[in-house]
Amino acid sequence: MTGPLLLGVSNALFCLGVYGLLTRRHAIGLLLSVELMLNAAALNFVIFGRAYGDAQAQAFTLFIIALAACEAVVGLAIVVQLVRSANTILADQVDLLKG
Repeated sequence: MTGPLLLGVSNALFCLGVYGLLTRRHAIGLLLSVELMLNAAALNFVIFGRAYGDAQAQAFTLFIIALAACEAVVGLAIVVQLVRSANTILADQVDLLKG
């Protein structure tokens, strides 16, 4: 596959993530959308790292993958706590932090 085609795939993944983030109401759907956006950014780093022969971009991709794993763990822990306390996973119904 060529570079511009892969950049188009990465752009499409990122746009799908943004669309999912703006339209989803479930907290798990929001987490999946953020994961999709992080994967698109990682794909972008791999594409540019390969195009310019720079190993630092591909090493930075490993940090993005680690960040995505940490985000998934913390996000799912928050979802479990919301289900226990608010009995819902809908993000717009949670008002526990309102004063």
